[in-house]
Amino acid sequence: MKILFFGDVVARSGREVLKAAIAKLVPEHSPDFIVVNGENASHGNGLLPEMAQEMLDNGVDVISLGNHAWDQKQIVPFLATTTRIIRPANYPDSPMFKAPGRGVTVVQSQKRPELQLGVIQVMGRVFMDALDDPFRTAEREAERLDELGVRVIVVDFHGEATSEKLAFSYYMDGKISAVIGTHTHVQTSDEQVLPGGTATITDVGMCGCFDSVIGVKKEISVQKFITKRPVRYEPAEGRGGYSCVIIDVDESSGKCRSIERLFERVL
Repeated sequence: MKILFFGDVVARSGREVLKAAIAKLVPEHSPDFIVVNGENASHGNGLLPEMAQEMLDNGVDVISLGNHAWDQKQIVPFLATTTRIIRPANYPDSPMFKAPGRGVTVVQSQKRPELQLGVIQVMGRVFMDALDDPFRTAEREAERLDELGVRVIVVDFHGEATSEKLAFSYYMDGKISAVIGTHTHVQTSDEQVLPGGTATITDVGMCGCFDSVIGVKKEISVQKFITKRPVRYEPAEGRGGYSCVIIDVDESSGKCRSIERLFERVL
């Protein structure tokens, strides 16, 4: 089983390059599933329903969110209409204040319906909002999916610190198929398959304008660092590129055979 996982899609440039990358990579790699982090698709902040639907119509199986999950209020009711968009599973929850949407989903392959994929998202707590424990949340959800017979499970770990992501990967090694880091928009070169059969990369990178500072207009970002005064971030527009990984998993055992890192300018 092959899974194509794209890093954070940033603004219009990211949406356009995602479409071009899918058209290029699907014939080359024949993935059974496509997973995309889409939390920055709407002008760099959040995800609008029409943008989510466009991704799904273009062959994406699961869209994950993150700390910008609630930036576009229109997405909240939309989350109740689909099982193919997930937000961090470790958002605090209670009977009185239930978090919208879901943090876990299981989807069938559009190409090979006999295949199913479980996707979990959790958000880190280092330099991020202090949510519930992502380690135990993911472990609990992975155990639940395993009890349901879901053998192939991928976790989107949305976090700032590479140390936290790597520690999480070792904690979950052998319990899931892969841990894919998102959020920093910078692709790391530390992809590997751990001893227990879990693939990991601490950040898959982004889809968007590379002539930028993680998708933001570089002039604005430089101004922010120099002046330390509030500025309004604007997404960069221009030549786009994609960052992603292709994962090969043994569907019977859930163990990963390989993980390959891909990066290219396409627009």
